[in-house]
Parts: sequence; C-alpha cells; structure tokens
Amino acid sequence: YYGAKMPSVILRTVLENPGWYTAYTPYQAEVSQGRLEALMNFQQMVMDLTGMELANASLLDEGTAAAEAMAMAHRLCKNDTDTFFVADDCHPQTIAVIETRARSLGFQVVRGDPFTELEAQDVFGVLAQYPGTTGAVRDLQPVIDAAHAKGALVTVASDLLALVLLKPPGEMGADMV
Repeated sequence: YYGAKMPSVILRTVLENPGWYTAYTPYQAEVSQGRLEALMNFQQMVMDLTGMELANASLLDEGTAAAEAMAMAHRLCKNDTDTFFVADDCHPQTIAVIETRARSLGFQVVRGDPFTELEAQDVFGVLAQYPGTTGAVRDLQPVIDAAHAKGALVTVASDLLALVLLKPPGEMGADMV
C-alpha cells in the first residue's frame, strides 16, 4: 500500500537466513521449530512496534484484519449502537472490506474526519489509519480519547515499518492495532 524498500538487514537476517528453513520435509521438527521461532519473533516485533501487550501471528490482509477488529469491538463494547466510524483517510480497499462485512453483520458504517465529526456520532468503534492513506501523520490521541469517552473501542490500521519512527498506537491508548 505504501512505496517501500526492504531494509537489507531484514532481507539478509530474516528472509535469506537459512536458519529459518531446512532441507527437511514440513512435518519434521526441525523446520517446524524454525517456523515457530519465526512466528514468535514476528509477534514480539509487532508488540514492540505497536505498543500493545498482545499480538498474534495473523497473515490477514489489512482490510480483513480491520473487519475482524470491527466485529470484535462490537462484541466487546458495552454501548447499544450498531454504528462503526471509519476515518475517511483509511485506505480505500480497507474501507471497502469494512463496508462489505458491516452489511452482513447489520452494522451501519459512518465515514468522516474523526477529529471533527466523531463527537456527533454514537458509535461502538472507530477505525483510524496511521499514517493516513495520503501519508499524513496525525496525532490520534484526541480521537482515541473522544472515542473512549463515548465507551467506544478504537482500532488503528498502521504500517509496521512506519511505526519504527512513529509513536506506537498502543501508547496513545488504541484498543487494537
């Protein structure tokens, strides 16, 4: 979704490192151990970059992961609304998946600028993009605080490589990243 180059240190020490694979067949312990170690390293890296206490080793694309977060927010939220707020600077393909999943779940999706339009909405959850689809980096703290004041949960769709430089969403109070 963003133009990026693979850092050579990651390419060499992770993707090209023969320690992550062997000549054995996939059901043998040696390769399974390498895969398990790679997944655990990935999870720890995601926790470090996002500032969250937990992570999974999901291979979902961003749109599907955001839709799963929307459904989870609805199950966990204590208010009685079926409306989900999506920041209009989310990636278009992510918004499309959210809207498709919301229809099947009976949710209403409201799109807008969460910095100016969230206050007027009664929602169970909010999806924000960090950085936005245009590359804009905005401090999400006011959005997260406003959503939490309403009892809503906040999901942040983020570029992991960007989080090497940016403040982690978990440190801003995001519920899911």
